[in-house]
Amino acid sequence: MGHLDHASLGWLTPALSYVMACIGAALGLRCTVRALGTTGRARRNWLVTAASAIGTGIWTMHFVAMLGFSVSGTDIRYDVPLTILSLLVAMVVVCAGVFAVGYSRDRTRALLLGGLTTGLGVASMHYIGMAAVRLHGDVTYDPVLVGISVLIAVVAATAALWAGLNIKSPVAVTVASLVMGAAVSSMHYTGMFAVRVHVTPSGEVLPGATAMQFIFPLAVGLGSYLFITSAFVALSPTAGEREASASAQRAVQNPAG
Repeated sequence: MGHLDHASLGWLTPALSYVMACIGAALGLRCTVRALGTTGRARRNWLVTAASAIGTGIWTMHFVAMLGFSVSGTDIRYDVPLTILSLLVAMVVVCAGVFAVGYSRDRTRALLLGGLTTGLGVASMHYIGMAAVRLHGDVTYDPVLVGISVLIAVVAATAALWAGLNIKSPVAVTVASLVMGAAVSSMHYTGMFAVRVHVTPSGEVLPGATAMQFIFPLAVGLGSYLFITSAFVALSPTAGEREASASAQRAVQNPAG
């Protein structure tokens, strides 16, 4: 049995991964609020942005945390196609959940179905990402902890979608994003504590890329996307601001006589 260290770089990776999860959640919630205040193409665009933000935040959280994952007695590599697949799964399932809530007339049904779908998708992203791990040995899982991690993912996803529907103020969104970040991080580390590794020492070179060769650059790129998109959303006028601007322009063009 190899000794697993989930924070080989100290508190840097858990703290940074939590921050990324919170940023993704906050950005996704703000975009969802914007989407629900619009119609047509604008709503679709805001929902796509919300889904990409939440999906990117969850994926980045997972793999930033994985930068601190090590197993004594073996190196670790990552299968690149499977890692990319985990990112695509995160994007697609979150997009499905967000669109279900954003367009459905029966909000309660959409919330439950979207939360279940998105939660299972987030869990799938996590375990596909773990399937991408290459090391000298065999990886097994504690089924009870795996089940708990999936349950946490479903509850967290449902709560996120509910927050997108019901929370409007910036302060409430901030609090909700902090809670969501904690829930996503809890799901990740619960899933990681379910991991058991039986190391088989070997001198063979492992296939795949190291975390610093592939995971770190990709996480930096996606993190940059989150920060740039956050700036865009912060600078974009809200529906109320656009209406106020339009009213002001009408007043200038048609002054009271």
